[in-house]
Amino acid sequence: MCAISKGFGVSVRGRYQGDGIGLVDDKGRVAIPSALRTTLSANAPKANGKDGGTIIIGAHQKNRCLVAYDPGYVDILAERLDRRESENTSENGEYDYNIKRAAASGEAVPFDGSGRFIMPAFPRFYAGIKGHAFFYGVLDYIEIWDPATLIATDGMPPVVKEMARFYMAEKGVQL
Repeated sequence: MCAISKGFGVSVRGRYQGDGIGLVDDKGRVAIPSALRTTLSANAPKANGKDGGTIIIGAHQKNRCLVAYDPGYVDILAERLDRRESENTSENGEYDYNIKRAAASGEAVPFDGSGRFIMPAFPRFYAGIKGHAFFYGVLDYIEIWDPATLIATDGMPPVVKEMARFYMAEKGVQL
């Protein structure tokens, strides 16, 4: 799904829907699946009109996976975190400093017209991503998982676990 304009010239962000598996090489290079890359490119087109752009990769605030999104989502994320912070401020004016600490990690990296980018080392280590990365669009952002970690994570929807199993079986790997 791509970003579209809707009424009064207001731009509506494209939602990240889609999934896929990417092979991760020794340097951390991986390609974003095409459905997700199309939305990413539409949400953050390059000024020169060429293919590619910037993706922000960071640790998920709860699970051992990564979150990925376009630079335009940073303002939306900051607004949500500001709201959560204000809702969790005590009478003495102290707030939970960990609200932003847990959710604000991220490193901007370029991706090319084929969706290839180099996954930053610490986030890749944090999520345990080695040879394969499972990409899953969750509307506002993309989750990137080590497939085995996803399957072992309590609370994940069964259909998402089966997606990871399916893509890995296509690669000849049983989980």
